[in-house]
Amino acid sequence: MWKSFLRNKKASENEAVQLDEKRLPQHIAIIMDGNGRWAQKRGLPRTAGHKKGVDALRNIVRYASSIHIQYLTVYAFSTENWKRPQDEVDFLMRLFSHYLDSEVEEMHKNNVRLRFIGAVEELSHLLQQKIKAAEQKTCHNTGLNLNVAVNYGGRAEILRAAKKLVLLSKEQQQAMSEAQFSEFFYTASQPDIDLLLRTGGDERISNFLLWQAAYAELSFVEKCWPSFTEEDLASVLMDYANRDRRFGGLK
Repeated sequence: MWKSFLRNKKASENEAVQLDEKRLPQHIAIIMDGNGRWAQKRGLPRTAGHKKGVDALRNIVRYASSIHIQYLTVYAFSTENWKRPQDEVDFLMRLFSHYLDSEVEEMHKNNVRLRFIGAVEELSHLLQQKIKAAEQKTCHNTGLNLNVAVNYGGRAEILRAAKKLVLLSKEQQQAMSEAQFSEFFYTASQPDIDLLLRTGGDERISNFLLWQAAYAELSFVEKCWPSFTEEDLASVLMDYANRDRRFGGLK
């Protein structure tokens, strides 16, 4: 299916041959950046970019599921995003609520498991209820695991894990391995990030998955998120498949 998709999109014969499905990443993380800039370039309000960004996310989730990516984590709202103008924050919260109302049923039908990472307990009571309902509805699904990072910050997550660590005895602390410590994170029992992708042209990771992305391959795309397509992701994945991942060692 994957190779036929590439051929249908007029990828070169050499590129199609180079792609090895066994070398696709287990876990992709995406910083969905550029919604506001996408709108401003078109003379539209920033809110129009956020709406269009939801459409892009829907398409990428469908595509990732179709090519059997196991884990996809997307940065929806950071702990720093509260600093934005209040009307934009309010709009984003309403859009998030609408997303839960409109998208969960389709994801459930497509065997997607939906989870939310971040300090969701600080969101409105209504949003917390919708989040809980979405997680419960999809909790037995066995396809794509979709993590939506909301009110999330990488440093805050590490601090949260450290606070759990200090509650253990000194002997437990000394015996703890990195793998055991990672169980204190929101992504417990999930593999580390293989590929971290950012749209919008900026080349930074913006406090996203600092622990989990320690050895991630990084990819920065000029396109703003609302313009990012399945073909763009396919191109990034082809590049990833040809990288030599050594994890600090030699081959």
